[in-house]
Amino acid sequence: MKLQMHSIHFDADVKLLDFIQKRIDKLETFYDRFIDGEVFLRLDKDSSNSNKIVEVKLNIPGNQLFAKEKSDSFEAGVDAASEALRRQIKKYKEKQMAH
Repeated sequence: MKLQMHSIHFDADVKLLDFIQKRIDKLETFYDRFIDGEVFLRLDKDSSNSNKIVEVKLNIPGNQLFAKEKSDSFEAGVDAASEALRRQIKKYKEKQMAH
């Protein structure tokens, strides 16, 4: 899937970008009609440890899926966001089957 990745106010490591691409590509096993997606990586100015914000937006025909997670590391945030998107995909497909 074609993903645009935006790291806001910092430069993301290539390994992190590859990890995100692989993790989001795994969602294609649940639904194969993705158009494209965007990933936003932000560092919150919060003093706590969980100051990394991951936002993932996936476009599918006629709809858009979105997940936002805040965690200690970008990897954990991507894992949580991809899990949330997996649940959304499952719900979306169940609605499609019902019609």
